[in-house]
Amino acid sequence: MNREVMGLIVKRDDGSEIVNYDNPSFPSYIYDGWVAPHVTWERVPHFHEDIEIVTVKQGRMAYSVNGNTIELNEGDTIVVNSNQIHYSICLDNKVARYVIFIIHPSVLMSSVAVEMQAVRPIIDNPEISYLRFRNYNEYVEPIRNIMLEMPDIRHDAFQVTLHFFKIWEIIRKQVSHYLPEETEVSSDPRMQLFKMMMHHISVNYKESVTLDEIAGSANISRSLCNALFNQYVGESPISYLMHFRCRKVAEYLRSSPMTLTEIASMTGFNGVSYMSETFRKYFGSSPRAYRKTWANPPAVDARDILGTDE
Repeated sequence: MNREVMGLIVKRDDGSEIVNYDNPSFPSYIYDGWVAPHVTWERVPHFHEDIEIVTVKQGRMAYSVNGNTIELNEGDTIVVNSNQIHYSICLDNKVARYVIFIIHPSVLMSSVAVEMQAVRPIIDNPEISYLRFRNYNEYVEPIRNIMLEMPDIRHDAFQVTLHFFKIWEIIRKQVSHYLPEETEVSSDPRMQLFKMMMHHISVNYKESVTLDEIAGSANISRSLCNALFNQYVGESPISYLMHFRCRKVAEYLRSSPMTLTEIASMTGFNGVSYMSETFRKYFGSSPRAYRKTWANPPAVDARDILGTDE
């Protein structure tokens, strides 16, 4: 794991996340984590080929998947399918604790037969953007128990693989209960348009980007551009752009000794004052305070960071 990017969601130019795997030779990331107001990994829209699984250990939180907000209570699990636009959300302004397991589906593909029979029908089905295990679902307890074991085996590739197969068996059973065996589906062209605009912003955020340019990158109208951003990320295109720039500011604050003036120049802000004002809006602190707080990775216990007994 690269400690310099812990707590950050780092993206490729196409908007997909570069998952910070525990071991570069095995595509799996497991963490006993938390989400709180204003942390840098909350409300960061992204997608990746990996399967993302989260079990809530304490408190309440939510996930946005393709514009749908899914609330999760203690004990609930959500499985986000491959290549879905998603992000975590803090609820009630309180800390929630969870286990997160991100793994590439290729780990399951021991043969072409397994890939075609058991993996592709799920990861390539646009009707399955996520699965939620909650309340009295018969699989809630089995999948939760497996997930709670994951942090202890995170560096054992064989055990992680074994546990992933067990989870995938549960996922297949859940899918078989809720979807017909043969479903005619088609990909959502609107999602592809949105990903094109995310890509444009990620490539050009250092420049003066206008709403017309964002819409033009997908060859759509300004009104449809606004509608798609509100659908998928719950904010306007320009708000998303400013949020993206602030995440880049956070990356530089965490990983470089550059001055605030240099960082402002590198991230498309016209001056330190405007950058600091905008950064505080999204992350609840000034860039200087953020750099000081994150000079060393903080304790996992969010209560120490937030000064709360929740």
